[in-house]
Amino acid sequence: MAAGEVALGRAGDRLFSLSGLFAVYKPKGPTSAGVLNQLRERLLAVVGIGKGTKMLKTMLAGSKKYTAIGLLGKATDTLDATGRVTEEKPYDQITKGDLENVLQKFTGDIMQVPPLYSALKKDGERLSTLMKRGEPVEAKPARPVKVYSISLQQFQPPLFTLDVECGGGFYVRSLVSDIGKELSTCATMQELTRTKQGPFTLEEHALYEDKWTIDEIARSLEHCTSLLPGEPSHKKLKAENPGGTAVSCEDK
Repeated sequence: MAAGEVALGRAGDRLFSLSGLFAVYKPKGPTSAGVLNQLRERLLAVVGIGKGTKMLKTMLAGSKKYTAIGLLGKATDTLDATGRVTEEKPYDQITKGDLENVLQKFTGDIMQVPPLYSALKKDGERLSTLMKRGEPVEAKPARPVKVYSISLQQFQPPLFTLDVECGGGFYVRSLVSDIGKELSTCATMQELTRTKQGPFTLEEHALYEDKWTIDEIARSLEHCTSLLPGEPSHKKLKAENPGGTAVSCEDK
């Protein structure tokens, strides 16, 4: 219908005039890329819009906070609940004090081996893709990462809950696995929730699916973009690609 086409055209013009960055809530289950694809299908645009995609690099370089639930006594090939169980060990001897003492070893500047199932690449392909095809993959060497803080929030064996603040390139899955090894058992990550990314927090800034509208995105863009140091508000930015869309995300 003509009226519908006009309305869509005006909405599209407004959407493509926006530029900036905003935070989106990702529920447990789907990948970050999957959530962004849903948003793109809904609005033909996603988290980074126009110049916002360049801002993502600055934002992703900031510290991150996670809430992670670990499971003692089991290890998987992916280091999380999606993988195949590869080892089981007793954990009854572990106390809350033991776990708290071990956390001190993983605070500060430390070395960490990334998981084999990861977004890291070999010859242009993700390690996780190669592993799923059954191709042999060598572990990446340990690399320096930064952990600002770790605290034990809950301990109900075999489950334990951690709050972690870390820098870029850090894998919480590897942390949980390494904690298990330090405790002379094994452990795997059951759940992971990112609660902070740079200046954005899950509670204050994440845009939930029921608010994926142009009006709500425009408000979120103005709010979130203003939090980045030295960045003008989205109203002062021009769309770099008015005839297309830009997608960017971090998928751990």
